[in-house]
Amino acid sequence: MKCQFCSCMDSKVIDSRPTDDGNSIRRRRECINCGRRFTTYEKVELSPLFVVKRDGRREGFDSQKIKAGILHACDKLPVSMQQIDEIVTRVEQKAYSGMDGEIPSEKIGDMVMAELKDLNDVAYVRFAAVYRKFTDVGAFMNELQKLVDEKM
Repeated sequence: MKCQFCSCMDSKVIDSRPTDDGNSIRRRRECINCGRRFTTYEKVELSPLFVVKRDGRREGFDSQKIKAGILHACDKLPVSMQQIDEIVTRVEQKAYSGMDGEIPSEKIGDMVMAELKDLNDVAYVRFAAVYRKFTDVGAFMNELQKLVDEKM
């Protein structure tokens, strides 16, 4: 593993432990050359999963896109980064567990919306507004009414 400080290719592992979510291993390393310590993460390499977009295009699954959408929906709301990361992890796990090599983008959006509905109503509505491409106030109000009806 290349040292981030001196670029030496030799380091030794001084501590290893699983991350809180159990999906990766955190390793503390020490550079043989400069003696400085740094952290690396080891994660299982997953088989490729392709997302089928609405227009039929296919692109590689990218959990960072999901995270960016959730971050945008949760902007200035009382939602922690840990909660966001947990949602991204759950959506990613569901996407890969039902894996046939590809998944429709609509299914990913539905999974994110279900998670946000349980987390924060405002974040849910923000995400839904972009995901469902509301073009008028009526469509937006219909989604709000569904949310109100479910909460009662």
